[in-house]
Amino acid sequence: MLNRVTAILLIVFTLSANFSKLFIFAGFELNKTTIASTLCENRNKPWMHCNGRCYLLKKIKQAEEKEKSEERQTGKSLFQEGIVTHHFSFNYTPRLLAVLTVPTNHTELPDYSASVFQPPKISA
Repeated sequence: MLNRVTAILLIVFTLSANFSKLFIFAGFELNKTTIASTLCENRNKPWMHCNGRCYLLKKIKQAEEKEKSEERQTGKSLFQEGIVTHHFSFNYTPRLLAVLTVPTNHTELPDYSASVFQPPKISA
């Protein structure tokens, strides 16, 4: 029972984080008349036909900025964690480098290219 409740809560939290814009839009659609009459910036200008869309756009922009700041914080903390947790140790052992001699064979490629690559013949 506890596992099922925990799983459902995790699913709800994951969906709420990923679909925040959907929830904002759904809340706007459910409360459109209240938002248009009380929260809209253009409620005193009925000729603009805003009907609360300015409020909706403002809330969506706030949600996007919040997501971006959370992503930056998450990336920053992961970067800092990666730097702090990974300690690199280099062991340098001085060695005399051996000089290797590579035998050089001067072989030339056969000259077959002249007979293969010819310009096309134009028939008259």
